Amino acid sequence: MPYRIAVIPGDGIGPEVTAQAVRVLRQVSALDPGLTFEFEELPWGTEHYLTHGTMMPRGALDYLKAFDAIELGAVGDPRVPDDVTLWGLLLPIRQGFDQYVNLRPVRLLQGAQSPLKDRRPEDIDMLVLRENTEGEYSGKGDFLYPGDRQMEMALQTTVFSRRGVERIVRYAFELGRHLGRSVTSVSKGNAMNFSGVFWDRVFREVASEYPDVPSRSYLVDAAAMFFVQDPGRFEVVVTSNLFGDILTDLGAGIAGGLGFAASANLNPERRFPSLFEPVHGSAPDIAGRNIANPIAAIWSVALMLEHLGHPGWSALVLQAIEVAIRDGERTPDLGGSRTTDEVGRAVAQRLAKLRPG
Repeated sequence: MPYRIAVIPGDGIGPEVTAQAVRVLRQVSALDPGLTFEFEELPWGTEHYLTHGTMMPRGALDYLKAFDAIELGAVGDPRVPDDVTLWGLLLPIRQGFDQYVNLRPVRLLQGAQSPLKDRRPEDIDMLVLRENTEGEYSGKGDFLYPGDRQMEMALQTTVFSRRGVERIVRYAFELGRHLGRSVTSVSKGNAMNFSGVFWDRVFREVASEYPDVPSRSYLVDAAAMFFVQDPGRFEVVVTSNLFGDILTDLGAGIAGGLGFAASANLNPERRFPSLFEPVHGSAPDIAGRNIANPIAAIWSVALMLEHLGHPGWSALVLQAIEVAIRDGERTPDLGGSRTTDEVGRAVAQRLAKLRPG
């Protein structure tokens, strides 16, 4: 049976980079007749909002349940406030499908350049696990006394549940044990005297069940400093929604830029489809110019292949990316002159040369 993949190109450069991600999956299928995909493109995003008043149609989640995975390009458009676009599409999918693991590799690929002096690929190689359904992005809160210049206030409620914290921390330790890597928790328990203290306590409790997995904890400000000064000390990192969002953009920066920032939004129990995406945003200033870097989108389908149970092909896609970069197949953000389409084609061609057997 073919895998059914929902493709939501979305806004800005989203359609351009998802086209290259789909190209690479089609190449995988061409090289492995036993691994096939059916793609359905869904025209959801800002244009849908401007026409219908919603980012995706009513019943969208019920429709998506039939798919094996979702590939998302980007959401965001200057014509609509960012909170409307984000809460109208991406966050409802993450929460509605209980995609509580946000996995973002922070890895310096062969051929890529870090802005950190003399860093090699083995110096920057971590997996950041971000709790993806609650925390600071729970969506709970209120505006009080709107319009009152003295009394007006905004309340943003952070939600940390025992179930939510424990399952992401346990996932981190299981991954650390599987990979033979240490696990580092990042929080702000000294100042966030309820949610931060709670996170730290649950982390210690779960860590005690994994004596074979080295573990440590950092405050988020110290962790940000060490991401830059000594990224090699991090292997598996687990943190909350907000801190993970910030640290992974920093991680993308030290690994060569947002053009390398891939993400998997996972429902590990597979009760719902998982979603895969680049995290560079919609970049409306370069949309339509065929110069956007598609590497993050292509890397996201490597994560998809891993999740679907094909780690060999996942590794080959990543290897093909590295070979293409080393061969000078780079978009302008990486100092090259190749187009989005040319880089996608180059990765697909390298993949054909690397095929097993």
